[in-house]
Amino acid sequence: MLMLPACKKNEALVYSNGGKPGALSTTATTLVLDKTKLTDTTTVIKFSFTPPNYGFTAAVTNTLQIDVPGDNWASPTSATLGTKVYAQGYPTAVFNNLLLKLNLPAGTASPVAVRIMTSVSASVAPIYSNVLSLTVTPFNLTSYVYVPGAYEGWSNPGPLEDSLVSVTGNGVYVGIINFTAGNNSFLVVPVKNWNNKYATNSSASPGASTASYPVTYDGNNNFTAPTTPGQYLVTLNINSNTMSIVPADYYSIIGSATPGGNWSTDLFLKYINDGNGNWVGSFSLLAGQFKFRQDAAWSNSWGDISPADGKDATDSSGGNINATAGTHTITFFMPATPFGTSPPVLTTYSVQ
Repeated sequence: MLMLPACKKNEALVYSNGGKPGALSTTATTLVLDKTKLTDTTTVIKFSFTPPNYGFTAAVTNTLQIDVPGDNWASPTSATLGTKVYAQGYPTAVFNNLLLKLNLPAGTASPVAVRIMTSVSASVAPIYSNVLSLTVTPFNLTSYVYVPGAYEGWSNPGPLEDSLVSVTGNGVYVGIINFTAGNNSFLVVPVKNWNNKYATNSSASPGASTASYPVTYDGNNNFTAPTTPGQYLVTLNINSNTMSIVPADYYSIIGSATPGGNWSTDLFLKYINDGNGNWVGSFSLLAGQFKFRQDAAWSNSWGDISPADGKDATDSSGGNINATAGTHTITFFMPATPFGTSPPVLTTYSVQ
């Protein structure tokens, strides 16, 4: 019998031991960030960790994660570190921005947790370092983007009150825009020129009362607000690259002091998109009285608690507000909300 020798190929197989995470340390466990150091590039906190061990040489991705206690790492803010980078320092502006994405209160000491997530491939579960507990005090960094569009004649950047504002600098910009009939095309620009823009590559049409878009930096198409004219709450999230446009609650005055003097004519206030929650209007009034109301209806309205005492406070059971004849600037405090939101009973106003 003729016997032929069999060939056997021995391959070197590499197995992961599951991975042993690196040990994380930091230069500070309590940190109060100073807004006057916003442009200072000096490192205010530095994180260091030992390389993870998979039992073989591996190309890994290391990500710094920061989260609030109790979130169970469901939605941390993250910063991917460079290849073979095992120490990362942050100046004031950069670290403050990471913290603001967690919606931490400004000027208040808050606990946060920090860890390193290491990934070797999509098919292998990530491993995590030890968790550090820090106490940090961030500061607000209000920032704006601008909203030129057909509703205001495509002036660029458009007036400040028609901007979108991020009061904490967390990448979520919000504002109320009054889109007039047939003038619902608009863009968002990050600075006061046409060099760059937030737009969309989507060709989707808006609905009658709502619209949403994926956002592309320097995208090809304008955004289009809903086809029904009115005041809309516009939210641009540059973290998730999304935009939503929904009807907003709006506010007016009505009474014997308004034109006609018959409690049938609303004078509408304009929301100022600066994060302070003020609705403002300048009106020529008659000698008489007025009240504030929501969405041109009596479901929610406000009068002065004591119109004769000169205090600028209103509530849902207050009396009519007295007005003298002449031009007055009226300011009413009420945060921006989606249409139909139950407002607070007590708020403030001023007549000048």
